[in-house]
Amino acid sequence: MEGSFVVTGREFKTISIVGLGKLGAPMAACLAAKGFPVIGVDVDAQKVNALNNAQAPVFEPGLPELLQVAKTRLKATQDILTAVLNSEVTFVVVPTPSEPDGSFSLRYVLQACEGIADALRKKPQWHLVVITSTISPGSMDTAIRPFLEERSGKRSGVDFGMCYNPEFIALGSVIRDFLNPDFVLIGESDERSGQVLEGIYRQVCENDPPIVRMNFINAELTKLAVNTFVTTKISFANMLARICERLPGADVDVVTRALGLDSRIGAKYLKGAVSYGGPCFPRDNLALIATARKVGAPADIAEATDRFNRWQVKWLADFVQEHLPEGGAVGILGLAYKPGTDVVEESVGLLLARELREQRVRVIAYDPAGVENARRMLGDGVIFVNSPQACIDLSDIVVVATPWKEFHSLPGETWERHSPPRIVIDCWRVLRGLEGCGGVIYVPLGKGGLRGC
Repeated sequence: MEGSFVVTGREFKTISIVGLGKLGAPMAACLAAKGFPVIGVDVDAQKVNALNNAQAPVFEPGLPELLQVAKTRLKATQDILTAVLNSEVTFVVVPTPSEPDGSFSLRYVLQACEGIADALRKKPQWHLVVITSTISPGSMDTAIRPFLEERSGKRSGVDFGMCYNPEFIALGSVIRDFLNPDFVLIGESDERSGQVLEGIYRQVCENDPPIVRMNFINAELTKLAVNTFVTTKISFANMLARICERLPGADVDVVTRALGLDSRIGAKYLKGAVSYGGPCFPRDNLALIATARKVGAPADIAEATDRFNRWQVKWLADFVQEHLPEGGAVGILGLAYKPGTDVVEESVGLLLARELREQRVRVIAYDPAGVENARRMLGDGVIFVNSPQACIDLSDIVVVATPWKEFHSLPGETWERHSPPRIVIDCWRVLRGLEGCGGVIYVPLGKGGLRGC
């Protein structure tokens, strides 16, 4: 059964999505799987062809299977004008690169809005434009709305509607997070726009989430505030890990497990390990700092979080160097910023490899999904191998930087080397049975006695 919904006496049915990347492609598949006809739009012909053949244009667990469910209702094109003219709602899910000051560039958003506005000019019916890309506070009112109105010759809130609707998803679990969000955030130009977008989520979400609607500036600030708060929480747990490492008998997991039981705190993102990474957390934290500076407000907590997070990699690199034999090699298991994705942006493994390479340390690296992306960013200064065993065998010190399940189950003999023993630094404390393993000095971060390694 195809999805549709009625708002103010009009049926809304077809959705277009501009941008078929890490978020846009799974969003398109989810909406189509839930019954909506969806037209995907991208300038990349390979992504368009992939979707038209029900193939995943990006790496995301569950996406290939979902596309088989969605394929009869999902098509893609490079023609944004036709897509908007043949749909009632358009989501814009394109990159917003960071500017030098930490704010977000709108160049790709405004490029997409050119085609949307040209379609609005030709289209007699009311149309909803939804900006999903993360943007800096003030962008909707001072840049995007004026651009659409001027180019289309129409008025927002009257001739067409606008919403700001950022997603709170994590790569590797995009489908689950999109269909089961903690809440849905909607910034709206007018009540009708918010009602239409809410109607879509009421049909698509599987968990009946709270849907909060507000003006643009509050929604823009909320998006950055949520992610900055989470980064602060992560950094607090990491701070506790560094303290525990210097107190005999201390265990950060024991401390944070108790801490998370307090309803004012909660257990999510309270895993003491090493720095956060990825395409959202570091950038959103910096964007909030940039916003505060722009308006002359203090952002000391966000600044301290960012500073502490960047220090983590330097600290880890120094720790490795301190215990590395002369001429030795360091193995890094995990280059993706988290399990379940091939994204390596700002990941611990990538940044550690780069730091060690700059210190002229020989680095061996492996990741189940992110090797090619890491190779493009690191170049020839790192040796990439095709298995965990190869990475371990070639290394004097091995750092488990990403807690892939593939690493959890490696047997003890995989790590053994009797002369001299191999040092294994477990950033996430996911390895089992290495404490008493011969030929291995096991170093779980976040536990007391670390300096005695």
